[in-house]
Amino acid sequence: MKKTTKAIWNVGLIAALLILLFLLEQVLPSSSMLFMVLKKGAIYALVAVSMNLLNGFTGLFSLGQAGFMLLGAYTYAILTIPVESRASVYQYFDGGIVQFSIPVPLALIAGGIVAAVFAFLIGLPVLRLKSDYLAIATLGFAEIIRAVFQWDKLGPLTNGSNLLRNFPTFNSVLYPFIVAGICIGLIVLLINSTYGRAFKAIRDDEIAAEAMGINLAHHKQLAFVISSFFAGVSGGLLAMYQTTIQASMFRSSMTYEILLIVVIGGIGSITGSCIGSFLFIACSEWWLRFLDNSNLYIGDFHLTFMRPGFRKVVFSIIIMAIVLFYRKGIMGDREFSIEAVQKFFRKRFKKKQTVEGGSSHE
Repeated sequence: MKKTTKAIWNVGLIAALLILLFLLEQVLPSSSMLFMVLKKGAIYALVAVSMNLLNGFTGLFSLGQAGFMLLGAYTYAILTIPVESRASVYQYFDGGIVQFSIPVPLALIAGGIVAAVFAFLIGLPVLRLKSDYLAIATLGFAEIIRAVFQWDKLGPLTNGSNLLRNFPTFNSVLYPFIVAGICIGLIVLLINSTYGRAFKAIRDDEIAAEAMGINLAHHKQLAFVISSFFAGVSGGLLAMYQTTIQASMFRSSMTYEILLIVVIGGIGSITGSCIGSFLFIACSEWWLRFLDNSNLYIGDFHLTFMRPGFRKVVFSIIIMAIVLFYRKGIMGDREFSIEAVQKFFRKRFKKKQTVEGGSSHE
């Protein structure tokens, strides 16, 4: 009965969230910054959770997410550009070598599969490394992929260093939320399965995990491939959000942003990664925008230190403060749930009753 009640609560909360998003779309203009934050935040939440599956739950320090997102984005774009538009998109390469298009859902899955295949091939030699060496190797892979996709020799497939455009995009904020929600739900099911428990065992102590009969190489490879699959799907969503794709977008700084979201939210917390992604996007691209205004006045006093780029300074200070006061991130390794909220208020209410009882006794 308890599991049934919990499931009903979760379904109810998800339904309420989707209804709220639908109502917001009816009330607010489509150009509202709120929708930009929600759309991009949902996409970054998915890729942050996929990175957390590796870094937080399996203990593998990988920095290749931008490369896998690139693979997913390009696969999606290449497979969905309408046939009649390919001549204008691939104008320097005679329309390209792909002369067909597939439905959007299949293209997103294909993007994830391509990223997963590359992860499998890369993981064979790379996953033998540990800690910083693994991070450097995966980061190098991402940079190599970005350089290769800008190579003119691959132009008939990737359009070289030119933009890919005219592929299907989304207007409704519900689309990225639904896709990201389904993918994150699958990751949660994985973490709560026997495979997820094996991942956590590897994270806590590899020697003990191997002594318990866990195949380290197999489970590390599995986590790496699954994480890359969902990073590829998020890359396809990012392509839909940006409306155009170019390899130069997927720099190492993108991976650092995703890692920062994971750290801010809490390494080993799914809900922490989701909360961190929306806070990161909102602060960096909306709430602190006014700090870039060089003509800002308070009364007659001109704030001369306000100038373009100042918001990044303030944002860095905020991040430092979060890291200092929340060493394990906002959520730590905990998850947000109805039970946690009830326990929190029950504990506070009980404490209040104890204090009042002590006062009246005196």
